[in-house]
Amino acid sequence: MALILTWTLLFGYGFFLYQLVQKTTPDRVSASSFFHGESATGQAPSLWLLVSSAAISWIFAKSIDNAASLAQSFGITGGIGYGIYYLSFITAAIAIFYIRNRWGFHSLPEFLVHKYGAWCAKFFLIAIAIRLFNEVWSNTKVFSLYFGAEGSWGYWLAALLVTAFTVYYSLWGGLRSSLLTDGMQMLFAAILLVIILATLIPGFATQGLPVVDAETNRAGLTFCGLAFVQIFSYPFHDPVLTDRAFITSPKTMLRGFILAGLVSGAFILLFSGVGLYALSLGVEGKATLAVPKLFGLPLLLVFNAIMLTSAGSTLDSTFSSVAKLTARDWSNRQGKPEESEARFGRWAMIAIAILGNLPLLGIYLGDKVGPAIILATTISGTMVMGLAPIFLLAFIPNAGKWSFNFSFWIGLSLGVLRVVESASALNIFPDWIAMGAGKYALDLGINVYGLILCTLGFLLGTLCDRTFSQKKVHS
Repeated sequence: MALILTWTLLFGYGFFLYQLVQKTTPDRVSASSFFHGESATGQAPSLWLLVSSAAISWIFAKSIDNAASLAQSFGITGGIGYGIYYLSFITAAIAIFYIRNRWGFHSLPEFLVHKYGAWCAKFFLIAIAIRLFNEVWSNTKVFSLYFGAEGSWGYWLAALLVTAFTVYYSLWGGLRSSLLTDGMQMLFAAILLVIILATLIPGFATQGLPVVDAETNRAGLTFCGLAFVQIFSYPFHDPVLTDRAFITSPKTMLRGFILAGLVSGAFILLFSGVGLYALSLGVEGKATLAVPKLFGLPLLLVFNAIMLTSAGSTLDSTFSSVAKLTARDWSNRQGKPEESEARFGRWAMIAIAILGNLPLLGIYLGDKVGPAIILATTISGTMVMGLAPIFLLAFIPNAGKWSFNFSFWIGLSLGVLRVVESASALNIFPDWIAMGAGKYALDLGINVYGLILCTLGFLLGTLCDRTFSQKKVHS
């Protein structure tokens, strides 16, 4: 019965979204609607459509799962730490508002080409392409586990059906379809969250919030510190977020992103209560799978639905960002989009839907090889720490290609070394770099010192850029 209801929920979700897209999106959307989310009459998305779309697009299935797991590991500081990442909305809003108001650019790649050069923009786009690739498998993996154990027929069939259906309606309307479905998905996710909290609150009222030992609390605070350091670079390598920063007026974007950050951050913090509940009862295993089993089939279906909703909203946003990156950003195309670009973007969606799920096959490569491949394809917050000075210090007049490269490659190198260390028995970083306590102490130290190095590298590059520009003038 449970399996039948789970699959019924999946097909009901698909039918509902199909009806929504069919009724709200014309049979043939314009290229501007496909890439910029404009309505059939050419109007930009409203404030609240922007808020709901940006918020739900960052409430990934993977993020929901992570928030619960961190709270289960560290207590309330784990949930707070993951919620801190949602301050990234404010970082992005302020930086992009400045970029748009001062220079009038229409995308981050356009800004990078004019400020740092075409090659620098290409390096940036490769980094975010890997991020988009990672978003596909990481989200399909989380919700597919509700349909069967990893590698089972239910697991693979769920991954196939949801990916195929999301590609279908994304091909239909691009970013416009993503925005419209995001609005309903945000509302649906909020209702489901209320149901979950209403189920868990009586337990908290009886037992109170779980208390962790001092060392675990220190480890949770260390993670909070890591999250805070990374919010200065993290948002810029996520085109799902930054693409939405250019589809409305700058003032609407600024208000919308601040509101979206508050909404999505609060959602994640509240959902981390699932992990706290698991911790208070001593439940073993993944909190998002173990807790609903304690309450039976109804809550399991609610969890299934919220994971399905969050994964679907992230997948369609990922597909629309891939279309824009390949068809317009890579060639730095500006002005009104053309239908040929939309066609190319649709083929790119199909390609990433297939390629992006291939890491799931890593389970057949063994306990060590499979996870190592997945880890190696992940662009972490550490790897992109060099983006912070590139965007936040963009106001420095002489900053150019040397500034970009000295910052970008220092951050990327440190991130790659950290991934290699995590995937092997090598001890690359000395113990004195670690800050705080627990499993994230080394990451916090690498990010703090790394951000300082990237900033110094950026400033040194600025001196080089000014020197070379002066030589060109004199010559």
